[in-house]
Amino acid sequence: MTPDETVSEFMARVCRFDLDGACELVTDDIEYDNVPLGKNYGPDGVKGLLGPMVDNLDEVDWVIHRQIADGSTVINERTDRFRMGGTWMELPVVGIFEVDGNGRISLWRDYFDMATFNEQLATLTGAQ
Repeated sequence: MTPDETVSEFMARVCRFDLDGACELVTDDIEYDNVPLGKNYGPDGVKGLLGPMVDNLDEVDWVIHRQIADGSTVINERTDRFRMGGTWMELPVVGIFEVDGNGRISLWRDYFDMATFNEQLATLTGAQ
């Protein structure tokens, strides 16, 4: 797979709640930097952050608006959508990925606005 295809497949697997399958596409020392929330390392770090999220959701849909690849770097602009019950949370995100020579993601860095995240989370959970 090309770096562009690797990132697209990785995201599709996460949206299917297949975290083990998604982590087959990352390096053993991946740096997952969810910028407002902090860094996690390795497949266990990725699963440690994403696992509790997908365990509490009914559906995940990451809508990619633009995705570009330049060599081993892939950048996408997307809306990350999460559904719990009948309520959707929508979060604008920019992601940057580095794919190594073996076709595995070695860096995943997401940028989003924490205030928007907190507002959307309150909507999703019914908190005021």
